[in-house]
Amino acid sequence: MKFIDEAKIEVRAGNGGNGAVSFRREKFIPRGGPDGGDGGRGGSVYAVADRNINTLVEYRFARIHRAKNGQNGMGQQCNGKGAEDIILRVPVGTVITDFHTGAAVIDLARHEQVALLAQGGRGGMGNVNFKSSTNRAPRRATPGAEGESRVLKLELKVLADVGLLGLPNAGKSTFIRAVSSARPKVADYPFTTLHPHLGVVRVDTDRSFVVADIPGLIEGAAEGAGLGHQFLRHLARTRLLLHLVDFVPLDPDEDPVRGARAIAAELKKFDRALQRKPRWLVLNKTDLLAPDERDAEADRFLKALRWRGRSFRISAINSEGCAELAGAIMTHLETHRAKDRQ
Repeated sequence: MKFIDEAKIEVRAGNGGNGAVSFRREKFIPRGGPDGGDGGRGGSVYAVADRNINTLVEYRFARIHRAKNGQNGMGQQCNGKGAEDIILRVPVGTVITDFHTGAAVIDLARHEQVALLAQGGRGGMGNVNFKSSTNRAPRRATPGAEGESRVLKLELKVLADVGLLGLPNAGKSTFIRAVSSARPKVADYPFTTLHPHLGVVRVDTDRSFVVADIPGLIEGAAEGAGLGHQFLRHLARTRLLLHLVDFVPLDPDEDPVRGARAIAAELKKFDRALQRKPRWLVLNKTDLLAPDERDAEADRFLKALRWRGRSFRISAINSEGCAELAGAIMTHLETHRAKDRQ
């Protein structure tokens, strides 16, 4: 299934049915009186978060969702039938906004969370509601109300605890394969990852976290270059960013320090809130160096980058250092979860 994380839809709730003007016409009842029933309510449109769905592809092609109108009222005080509601099931993590104004409608961050997108119209009142001691034969009924109509933007932001950042071929997909059961494509050319992948990392029987791998970033991503800028939104909900760096590039013309700085700059351009998230530096592909050279090369790289945060050295292809990194991540997340509960 193709991964779609953005869609534009139109929702139209049903109109309420009209109230009826009717009078009893029965034998032996000379003055029957009014008996017009009320109209039925129009159908509403709801959105429901479903953890079994992971893409908005259905709404890329089915763009108009229209509920039916309520039935008109009838004689003999028969009320019109209300129309059925429409339920739109979307992935957990879907943010819904008004397309024209940009106003937020709902952030569906929990499974089975429900949001009303368009309210159906109320049914009109029949003339039986207007009878009184001074108006025994009312010929008045009200029409049904119109249902709401809106154009909405659906935007999926995946739910993950940890997000992976890095240039193409930095080893992000190899890392997520090493620490989880996710199996993103791995190849020796850039942009093998074309859409986000989620992997569950189990540190212990009851200790785990979710990591998200997005396509590699390149310089100018915030302005639309490459693929990664389309998916940076998926890192908005994460608690921690892992910046993977290939600090031993095979191409001598590549400057890993410049590449690492470019990624940090793209985060700042895209969203300052994203740039302020905790970010750990992960030096990958240490297997390309001799064991006695690794510490010196890593220290040289960190000094050139002027990095003062936490850093780790791993070889994702043979899982070296990955277990220690996963343990540190789990400890960090548990600390922050404990603070949130206080």
